Amino acid sequence: MVFRSGAATCGAVIALAVSVTVARSETGGAHSSAIVDTASGDAIVGAASTYNPFKPGREEGGPNTASGERYDPSVWTAAIKTSLRQKFGGVQFGARPKYALVEAVGKKVIVRINDVGPLRPGRIIDLNERTMRHFDPSLEVGVIPDVTVRPLSGDDWVPGPVG
Repeated sequence: MVFRSGAATCGAVIALAVSVTVARSETGGAHSSAIVDTASGDAIVGAASTYNPFKPGREEGGPNTASGERYDPSVWTAAIKTSLRQKFGGVQFGARPKYALVEAVGKKVIVRINDVGPLRPGRIIDLNERTMRHFDPSLEVGVIPDVTVRPLSGDDWVPGPVG
């Protein structure tokens, strides 16, 4: 009797371990592949530039963004082209910012889309200073062509570089 219940428990543990292993292999295991899976199919390709809305006479912390937050050059954020607003969840005053995966020059970063704007022709996204420094550390390039931007679903993303 003891042998049968022990064997049954052992069998259940093995079945659980196998199902967890299969689930991990189906989801890709790595955080970066999960991001690409979540973002796939919604790619927008165009140019990215940097923006800094600080103007003389503005209050400390910069102006408000479309989401109502103050512009902060030290966090991972971006402004999307106004015509793409709906594709990125509406981005409007008081609403929670949405997230996107930005890929260029062999690097990937998750950003919070917390602003919109009428960008120059050909540009689809304006990256704040920190985000642009990820792609262009010296900030000398100015415009990065062929940037791929993919909206991410959900609100539980951690902005920053993806390995």
